Amino acid sequence: MKRSTHYIRLVIVGVFFTLILAVIIWRVLDLMVFNRQFLKNQGDARSVRTIEIPAYRGMITDRNGVPLAISTQVESVWVNPKVFKPSKAKLLKLSKILHVQVKFFNSLDKKYKNKEFVYLSRQLSPAIASKVRDLNIKGVNFQQEYKRYYPQLESSAQVVGFTNIDDKGIEGMELAYQDWLRGENGKKKVIKDRMGRVVEEIQVIKSPRAGRDVALSIDSRIQYLAYNALVKTCKKFEAKSGSVVVVDTQTGEVLAVVNYPSFNPNAREKYTKSDFRNRAIVDSFEPGSVMKPFSIASALEVGHFNKDTVIDTRPGWMVVDKRVIKDIHNYGVLNVTEVLEKSSNVGVSKMVLTDPPSALLNLLKGVHFGEHTESDYPGESPGSLIDVRQMSPFVHATVSFGYGLSVTALQLAKAYLIFVNEGNLMPISMLRGQQTGAQEPVISKKTAKDMLTMLESVSLYGTARFAQIPGYRVAGKTGTARIAGNNGYEDKRYIASFVGLAPVSNPKLIVVVVINEPSKQGYYGAVVAGPLFAEVMGESLRILNVPPDKPIAAAKV
Repeated sequence: MKRSTHYIRLVIVGVFFTLILAVIIWRVLDLMVFNRQFLKNQGDARSVRTIEIPAYRGMITDRNGVPLAISTQVESVWVNPKVFKPSKAKLLKLSKILHVQVKFFNSLDKKYKNKEFVYLSRQLSPAIASKVRDLNIKGVNFQQEYKRYYPQLESSAQVVGFTNIDDKGIEGMELAYQDWLRGENGKKKVIKDRMGRVVEEIQVIKSPRAGRDVALSIDSRIQYLAYNALVKTCKKFEAKSGSVVVVDTQTGEVLAVVNYPSFNPNAREKYTKSDFRNRAIVDSFEPGSVMKPFSIASALEVGHFNKDTVIDTRPGWMVVDKRVIKDIHNYGVLNVTEVLEKSSNVGVSKMVLTDPPSALLNLLKGVHFGEHTESDYPGESPGSLIDVRQMSPFVHATVSFGYGLSVTALQLAKAYLIFVNEGNLMPISMLRGQQTGAQEPVISKKTAKDMLTMLESVSLYGTARFAQIPGYRVAGKTGTARIAGNNGYEDKRYIASFVGLAPVSNPKLIVVVVINEPSKQGYYGAVVAGPLFAEVMGESLRILNVPPDKPIAAAKV
């Protein structure tokens, strides 16, 4: 009887475990065979993620392929606050490496309690990222990105501009050609662990498309020398700011645009927005006497004057609309060439007042003053040009010597092209080898030739003698303009300028120099801007291997 009872118990236990085993086997078969795809989908939903592959932003180069803006691979550090539980020792080390206060880390779980992604630091160098990775802190993750680097530093900063932390252009040519440079991000599937770390890359869904390169017309050699020369001049004369523009007269390409003060685009934190301004393009000013060549050209075009016509400027002043226009000295009787050489306000006023205001205004419109150039630079100023209906005789006269209108340094460079291009206005470009439009006739070929002759005379016998360059014939015009304040024009605030071209026998370059508010050792355009022009023009011609067109005087022994 006892045996029978024991046997029955064994059978019951055996059947019980057999049933349990059968249930387990059935469940395993159900999971592995019948519901395999369901389980895979559930697992993927928890671990497989689609993430972006950052696209490489196109380079910005100068005309010779020298990099002005390039992208380098970096890493950013992010954290999942829900699993971020470092030891105190590791937290202190992380704080020191990333220069982030400990209290920020301690507040993560409360401040971002509903988030699983918070950046700790962006665009770290490989060395810094490696130090963070070595800490092996749970919840700390890494993301590949690109960071923009600017090899030319301050010399090209305002022209090239810069990108923001997300690699989007926000200033300069980086902004102007954002759509061309930016590329298109790709996508890939990855497996992440429960802490959000990528443990395996499964599949590239879409490959990233790299951005396209942009080749500027800038020559970094000329840009560099012009910037250094400008800095030296501004510091010497204690000027508030300054700009230099260099344009190829044969192509209209802009070879240099430099400004002072500038900034280091790789470390912008300590600079202000005013330092980012490309003053040569976005700041307009009353140009003063560098406008006189256009005024004289308009008078020559009408036909009442030629370069040898005599004008009486005595006694050194004249009254127009009961207001006085005067020269620095009483220059007496001058011919038209001498009016330009002496930069006589009285002489040029008498010339333009002989003709209707439309004669001068049409020429100024013809060289596109009051309009944007073809630079494509964001924020470019069009300057301002008065309406002919507002031109009283006095305003007509003052416009003739550069007051009552405003221009940019780049506009001046473009406008002076008519004197070396047989009277035709050539479009300018900030891109290498790109012509942006047809040439437009503004003055006759004869007037252009006469003006070039007179402008050379200014450098030989007039106000521009400081702008002479050994071995090269130079033509140009100085400018010294008073700056308007709240109560009219101020006595001690000036803009010194010079616009010149060389070599006269076959002009290659136009250089514009603008120095804002020099306050020491002089303020006249001839003294402040002339020597800077000579340095930039002379060195640029040598860089471009332009042959001299004038014998160099032998040194006296």
